[in-house]
Amino acid sequence: MLKKLWLTFAQALTVLLALYFITEVLRPEWVPNWLQKPAHQTAQPEGVAGYRLAVDKAMPAVVNIFTSKRANNMPKHPFFEDPEIRKFFGDELEEQFEEQEQASSLGSGVIVNSDGLIVTNQHVVEAADEIEVSLNDGRTTKAELVGTDPETDLAVLRIKLDKLPSLKFAAEETVRVGDVVLAMGNPFGVGQTVTMGIVSALGRNHVGINTFENFIQTDAAINPGNSGGALVDTAGNLLGINTAIYSRSGGSLGIGFAIPAKTVQGVLNQIVRTGTVTRGYIGVEQQNITEELASAFDLPQKDGVIIAGIVKDGPADKAGLKVGDILLKLDDKNITDTTQMLNQIAAYAPGEKKSVELLRDGKQETVTIEIGVRPKPGDFLKRP
Repeated sequence: MLKKLWLTFAQALTVLLALYFITEVLRPEWVPNWLQKPAHQTAQPEGVAGYRLAVDKAMPAVVNIFTSKRANNMPKHPFFEDPEIRKFFGDELEEQFEEQEQASSLGSGVIVNSDGLIVTNQHVVEAADEIEVSLNDGRTTKAELVGTDPETDLAVLRIKLDKLPSLKFAAEETVRVGDVVLAMGNPFGVGQTVTMGIVSALGRNHVGINTFENFIQTDAAINPGNSGGALVDTAGNLLGINTAIYSRSGGSLGIGFAIPAKTVQGVLNQIVRTGTVTRGYIGVEQQNITEELASAFDLPQKDGVIIAGIVKDGPADKAGLKVGDILLKLDDKNITDTTQMLNQIAAYAPGEKKSVELLRDGKQETVTIEIGVRPKPGDFLKRP
């Protein structure tokens, strides 16, 4: 009797299990909640405060950059001046030593597309003979320098590997002061590190770091080695490239600066397309209007800039601008100071014609100026 009952129970259980598995495969919505298997965890665990999802998304695309420069021009070691040493080894040992000796530096970078384009700081790769990139997954490879832009301190590299992670650029208009941000890089060479902070300010300029400045300021810790790393939002999108810190000691004091995504994209696109960056130029030396200048020239306003010098045969000279002219508007946009004017002109394409409203001898005038090509930084220092 017991054997018969056990056989009936086993058969019934087998049928029920078979029905369960069939239903699980064909009609999973029919399975009661208490019987369903736990879903794979893809969201932030309940009750856990953190930004692990943003880190998981962004960190694989942040790379370490190692650069090296052959030190053939370094001072010779006294070892090679010893006549007895030179007697036995001659110049061969010295040559081998100099070929092998290298000066190395370290920074960070961000893979911005799956084709292997990497954005970093120009000062990270400046004058490097070799550039090596180390990925978060342990792979390392040599990198090709595509181009640099010293005036924004940006550089573009390219690596050739399969299945590369990449970061998407965040929309600039979504960034607000007070937003939580994460800084990623390789500070002090200790390895991949994430720090957290907020956006402290937007549009920072007059910092004296680059020619063209429009920084995102953050209190997320940025230290040496973080240069060229990523500043991301809590969704893991790229807000900017970490570039500098304000510090008296060399460590982070909670004032860091990142080049915003819009600037990075503009430089990246030009370098990939042409290998360089072209900016507009009018050929003037400009000066902000101070209270003293406004009083001396009896100016009705403090906005605008005064022309302190003009490049001979440059766009401004050809348009008839003169030293002492006060520029009020460019292309119907008010000129507030020299930085705003420089950035506005740089954004124009060479060959475009723009109207300039100015004040000359107390009278307002309007002239048309054809935008020229801004010389490269080294060209400003050349003499005839």
